[in-house]
Amino acid sequence: MRRKIPSTSALLAFEAAARHESFTKAAEELSLTQSAICRQIGGLEAFLGIELFRRSRRGVKLTEAGLSYSRRVALQLDAVERDTLSVMGRHGAGRLELALVPTFGTQWLLPRLRDFQARHPEITVNLTNRTRPFLFADTEFDAAIYFGNADWSGTEAHFLMPEHSVPVCSPALLPQGAPLAPEAIAELPLLQQTTRPYAWRQWFDSLGMKVPRDMTGPRLELFSMLAQAAEHQMGMALIPPFLIQRELAEGRLVIAHPHAYRSETQAYYLMIPERKVESAALNAFRDWLLEEARAWRERDGGPAGAAAAEARLMG
Repeated sequence: MRRKIPSTSALLAFEAAARHESFTKAAEELSLTQSAICRQIGGLEAFLGIELFRRSRRGVKLTEAGLSYSRRVALQLDAVERDTLSVMGRHGAGRLELALVPTFGTQWLLPRLRDFQARHPEITVNLTNRTRPFLFADTEFDAAIYFGNADWSGTEAHFLMPEHSVPVCSPALLPQGAPLAPEAIAELPLLQQTTRPYAWRQWFDSLGMKVPRDMTGPRLELFSMLAQAAEHQMGMALIPPFLIQRELAEGRLVIAHPHAYRSETQAYYLMIPERKVESAALNAFRDWLLEEARAWRERDGGPAGAAAAEARLMG
């Protein structure tokens, strides 16, 4: 059955004219004559059976229907352009679309990704921030790195590493640079993370403490935001040290208390949709990533390794 879709040339002419609210400027942008733009839009209005522009001696102005339709057309043309550039960019080489939690991506994965590129120059890895699970069928993602449990329907889960979170703050909040007792930490503003809403409660619970205000305080979505807020003395943050190595090394943040909380049910995982498990490019990335994560766990990943890493960072 033939689709009821206007011609691409008519849609391009309409989108340009709607954006500029000018047939003349649309014609200049598309290297056409003004009369050609008028014909395209006139044909489109006849096809739709609605008026898209009001014409007057002072120019043209979108109707309400024209404004609504122009927004939808612009979104669809943008999507077609992205898909076209994506196909053009492949050139027969492997390409991976990876969704991942942002701070993990910038602080842990990116510094190591050059090694993967050197080993597999034929594979391009594209990274996009995603902080929560999604339906792979609704996206172009080949895999995801996220923090949570391994229960993600229709996927194959690969454990990467646990998360040992410790209280960190600006050195200005530590008197004489000495660590703070948990009771003193409980009296300070507690910075909350949107994706770890019970983090402080779990940390205090692991010390046998009940703190009434453990879920109050400014709520931020990313570890990088928490780190910035803590650095600017807005309060105390719970952050895994491996995500703030530079801040600790430079003394912009300090560990306020050495006790680390490790979740027994959540960790960092590589999630691969079942329909992608046969991908050669994805399998190469999976094998490399699992080896990098294993090496990190052996060096810095356990409680002893975390303590050693923190000692190195603190000098």
